[in-house]
Amino acid sequence: MEKETRFDIGSLLPIGLTIVVLGIALAYGLQVMGDVQDDMTSNSVEYNATSDALEGVAKIPSKLPMIVTVVVAAVIIGIIVKYLMFR
Repeated sequence: MEKETRFDIGSLLPIGLTIVVLGIALAYGLQVMGDVQDDMTSNSVEYNATSDALEGVAKIPSKLPMIVTVVVAAVIIGIIVKYLMFR
């Protein structure tokens, strides 16, 4: 069975809420990781590991605007294609 994914205007609210929750979770996660790093000895293996983890996780929120743009564009394109097909 082939499964088809369709976006419509009603999909924007759940997708938006998911992105908001993701942003909040990432912000709190980064804060916790920063607090854990503060408890480590500077230049130790543990400190460097938490520093690398912080840098890696911090890249995700910077990609959220692009993700939102792609999702909104997919919804708009889906609506336009659906409209043109059923004209």
